[in-house]
Amino acid sequence: MKKALSYGYKVATKEPLAWGLCHNKELNSNTYNYCDKCYENAYPCASGAAYYGRGPLPIYWNYNYGEVSEELKVDLLNHPEYYIEQNATLAFQVAIWRWITPIKENQPSAHEVFIGTWKPSKTDILAKRVPGFGTTMNVLYGDLVCGQGHNDSMNNIISHYLYYLDLMGISQEEAGSHEVLSCDKQAAFIPSSSSPP
Repeated sequence: MKKALSYGYKVATKEPLAWGLCHNKELNSNTYNYCDKCYENAYPCASGAAYYGRGPLPIYWNYNYGEVSEELKVDLLNHPEYYIEQNATLAFQVAIWRWITPIKENQPSAHEVFIGTWKPSKTDILAKRVPGFGTTMNVLYGDLVCGQGHNDSMNNIISHYLYYLDLMGISQEEAGSHEVLSCDKQAAFIPSSSSPP
């Protein structure tokens, strides 16, 4: 996944699954500024600012930076690099906001899916979205990783998830079937052609 924040070949000494979070921003951050002009009135893009993925659970686009700015009472629209890349406390506050806040209407939060309070609608079932880790990835990443069959980005996230479950003594069998863990056949909640999360 080009937007991945977890790489460590040059710095990590353990196996790749033990690396965890190595970067605090999108690796290809110079390629796109994620300024959606449809939201310019509510969340105007600052001159020179780019709203690419930042933090342990990345947010993208001016409208997400704007919404979290209002919630946390900080100016992320004008200073996204200072607040998320250089302030670890705020970066994790943003990640928590991203985890518990539905990004689009009629979409659950990642937290609701993960803890099992979300119940799929008929539309969700037709889109092959089922309760479990796969749909949690779908909420967070949309078609950047989901609905594309088996791909490295999705499999990398699943591998990390299973690695940490194993550290907690939870077996792969307890984690669920491939259908629950994967989003390879799911229609994305957020197609990247409209706007990634």
